[in-house]
Amino acid sequence: MNAEQVRAGLRNNEFVPFFQPVVVLHSGEVAGMEVLARWQHGSLGVVLPGAFVGVAEQAGVIGELTGMLMQKAFRAATLLPEPQWLAFNVSPYMLHDLTLPERILEAATAVAFPLDRVVIEITESALLENLQHAQAISMELKTHGCRLALDDFGTGYSSLLHLQSLPFDGLKVDRSFVGSMTENRESRKIVSAVVGLGQSLGLTTVAEGVETGEQAEMLLLLGCEMGQGWLFGKPVPAERLSDAITMRAPVRLRPNSSVWRDISYNSPPGQRLSHLQALYDGAPVGLAFLSPELRYISINQQLAAMNGAPVHSHLGRLVSEMIPGVYPQLEIHLQRALGGAPVHAVEITREADDGRPEETFLVSYLPAFDEANEVVGISVAIVDVTTRRRTEAALRESEDHYRHMVELSPQIPWVLDEHGMATMISPRWQQITGMSEEDSRGRGFIRGLHPDDQERVTESIEHSLRTGEPIDVECRVRAASGEWRWIRSRGAPRHDKDGKIIRWYGSADDVETQKQLEEELRRRAGEDRFLPI
Repeated sequence: MNAEQVRAGLRNNEFVPFFQPVVVLHSGEVAGMEVLARWQHGSLGVVLPGAFVGVAEQAGVIGELTGMLMQKAFRAATLLPEPQWLAFNVSPYMLHDLTLPERILEAATAVAFPLDRVVIEITESALLENLQHAQAISMELKTHGCRLALDDFGTGYSSLLHLQSLPFDGLKVDRSFVGSMTENRESRKIVSAVVGLGQSLGLTTVAEGVETGEQAEMLLLLGCEMGQGWLFGKPVPAERLSDAITMRAPVRLRPNSSVWRDISYNSPPGQRLSHLQALYDGAPVGLAFLSPELRYISINQQLAAMNGAPVHSHLGRLVSEMIPGVYPQLEIHLQRALGGAPVHAVEITREADDGRPEETFLVSYLPAFDEANEVVGISVAIVDVTTRRRTEAALRESEDHYRHMVELSPQIPWVLDEHGMATMISPRWQQITGMSEEDSRGRGFIRGLHPDDQERVTESIEHSLRTGEPIDVECRVRAASGEWRWIRSRGAPRHDKDGKIIRWYGSADDVETQKQLEEELRRRAGEDRFLPI
C-alpha cells in the first residue's frame, strides 16, 4: 500500500472499525470492546492495519483516519449496554497533536456516548518519543472522565517511570508473552510479573491474544482480571456488534490441569499469599484458625457473621467467650483436635435469636502441626446447613401428610411409565389384594385381576399407549378375603415439552356397590317383564 491509495481510501470512506470483546475471566461478562482499524478495500477485501497504519503515519493522515474510525465506532457503540466501554489505541504520531482530546470529545458527545466509558490505550513506544505531549493530552482526557491503559507492556521499553508519569487505569499484557506462556517458562514469569505489578498498583490487567482454554486458566490463576483474543471472539464489523456483546462462558479451572503445577512453581510468594487471602475471605464456608489456647488467630467474614460479631472483635478472644451458647457442644471436639485427631463434619445446633427453629451447622476441626509434630493450632471450617435441614424436615412432613392421605383415601392412586409399567401403586392396593408393592410393580398388578379380565385390561392399556387416549377400564380384583370386587381404573398421560408421553397418572375406585345395584336393577327389570297384567 502507498500513501495515495490510503488517501483514496479516506476519500471513499473505506476505513471502518471492527470490535473485539474484552471479557472478565472469572465470570465471562463482556467488560468492553477494543476498536480495531480495518480497510474495506474495493478489490482486496478487508485489509488488516499492519498494511496501512504505518503508511498513514508517514503520509500525515493518521489523525484523519483515526477520527473517521472514532466517529463510526461511537455511532455503532450506542448498542453497547452499560457499563461496557470502548477502547481506542492511539498512534505515537497522534501524541504530537494537542487537539487530540478535543477531537475525541467531539466524536463521543456527537452521539452522547459517555466519556467515562472511553478507554484510550497508549503504547510504551509512544511515551518514549512524546512523554510531555502524552502527559498533557492524558491529563486533559482524564479531566473529562476518560480512562487510560498502557498497551503492550513488557515488550522491550518497559519502565516504571512510564507507569508513574501518566495516570493509568489499566495495563495490557502483550500477546507475544500470552501466546507462549503455557510452553515457555520465561514468558510465564514475565506475565506473572506484569500481572503482579498491575495488582500492586491497583491497575486493571488485560491479557491480549488469548487463544486457548489453558492460557485462560493460567491467566486466571495468576490473578489477571480480563482477557481478549480469539478464544472469546474474533473482531467483528459494526453490523455484528450485537453478537459480540453477549456474555461468554466463564473460565473454569480443571483440578487435574498441569496449569496448577506450573503456577505454583512460578508465582511470587506475595502473589500466592494474595490468592490464598482472596480464597479465605471469599469462601462460602466459615473459616478460622485457633491457637492452642483456643483463641481466634484469624477468621473470615463468613464465620464472623455466623457468630454475630465483626471480624476484629474475634481476634485474640476465646471461643468460649465469643459463642458461649454452643461452646459446651464444641469443647469435646476441640480437645480431640488439640490431641492431634481430625474432627470431620460434626453436626451441632443452636437456638436462633429471632425465635425461629434452631440453626444447624456442620463443624470440622483439623489440627495443624509444626516440624516437631506438635499441634500449634486448629484449622476450623463450618458450614451452615440450617436451610437444608429445615427443607428436609418440611419434605419429610409433606411426605408424611401425603402418605396418610393416600392410605386413608378410598381411591387407589397409581403411576405407569411410558411403557405402561407400574412404578407406584397406593398402599391401599396391598390392603385390598394382599399383593406387596414389589409384586405389583411392572405388570405384576395384572396377576391380581380376575382371569377373565386380565387380557381385556392389558389390551386397554396397550391401546392407550399407542393412541394417547385416556385409560378407562373396569375389572375385578381378588380381595384378601378371597372374594372378587369390581374396580374402575382411569388415568391420563403426561407429556414432555416435545409432546412425548413420559408417564401416566391415574387411580382406581371400588365400584362393587355400584355393580351390585346395577345388577339388582337389571334383575328387577327382568322380573317386571314377566309379571301378569
